[in-house]
Amino acid sequence: MLTRFAVAPSGFKESLSAQAAADAIAAGVRRVVPDAEVDLIPLVDGGEGTARALASATGGRLVALPATGPLGEPVGTHFALLGTGSGTGSGSGIGSGSADTAVVEMAAVAGLSLVPHGLRDPGATTTYGVGELIRAALDTGVRRILVGCGDSGTSDGGAGALQALGARLLDEDGFELPQGGRELIRLHHIDPKGLDPRLARTELLVACNPYNVLCGERGVARVFGPQKGATPAQVEELSAGLENWAYVLTRDLPVTCDLYGGPGTGASGGLGAGLAALGARLLPRFEVLLDHLDLDARLARADLVLTAEGALDHQTPRGKVPAEVARRAKLNGRPVLALAGTLGEGAHTVPGVDAFTGILPAPMALAEALVRASELLTDATERALRMILLGAGLPRGAGV
Repeated sequence: MLTRFAVAPSGFKESLSAQAAADAIAAGVRRVVPDAEVDLIPLVDGGEGTARALASATGGRLVALPATGPLGEPVGTHFALLGTGSGTGSGSGIGSGSADTAVVEMAAVAGLSLVPHGLRDPGATTTYGVGELIRAALDTGVRRILVGCGDSGTSDGGAGALQALGARLLDEDGFELPQGGRELIRLHHIDPKGLDPRLARTELLVACNPYNVLCGERGVARVFGPQKGATPAQVEELSAGLENWAYVLTRDLPVTCDLYGGPGTGASGGLGAGLAALGARLLPRFEVLLDHLDLDARLARADLVLTAEGALDHQTPRGKVPAEVARRAKLNGRPVLALAGTLGEGAHTVPGVDAFTGILPAPMALAEALVRASELLTDATERALRMILLGAGLPRGAGV
């Protein structure tokens, strides 16, 4: 009999936080196994909810402030100051000395959820607010800033963030470039003299998906531009701009890594590359973000591991939460069930996932699915778990 469950989902973009998804799955489990032991492990991947989750896990706090949003207008946002309760001292960045660490969540100031559907144009959106949050974190005197990448609504290569931190991005005539990724094709020179000098004595870490690269056929504009509203013509425009961005950054700043195709350079519309040019270390996000959760031991205690995210498809193995959960669960021989808002091509190929299901019981409009996501996830969990228990109870050889 299954009695111990580990519930380790990601959030569902623009619908459910990781915590809300975990709560919904737990409710479905308890409909079937009322006395179940359910270990809730909502997982952040650097995107929405990262700062809040890490502040909570470490006994830290959020600092609220206004900053420039992705459309250039002020938005209410936040960053986190971590407490001392995190980590295992693994050296990944936040394991020790966390009280001297701030977490800047780029999605909280430049995320896709902050861009209304009718205004989605990744050629115009900016990461300027990310730079403002980094500057505000520097004002607190921290020695380390962790930038979480994910759920971005931008494709400016981090140009806006560099401008907010004091770099001047100049065209051929010496005029400052306007904000937005489409302007990068006109970039001629970067003047770094105005960069905040505190950056040089602060450790800057970027938690990112290492599969995301800046340029090339798998470059960030081509892979994620359409999701942010880019037309095919805009995708090519953005790709060319990011190529030029990498070239000028490498020429004008003391860059020591490959900005074109290095792991993580394409994170959050290329923010990874822009921050790497300032000396930031780009780190695999799960190594940085999960070391404080004792995740492996908690998965090992479960009879069944449940994970979830908005879409399960061929991109899931490329650094998404369900793939990481399944990988770790399999190290301990635990079975894994994945639930998803949508099932796409390749859903059946995610390594370590033993069974999967979509949460929609019937075709419905996206707007309705987003509003009802919690209810749908709970119902889908109940259906899947009843099927699993039915199968477990059948005598061997009872198949049709």
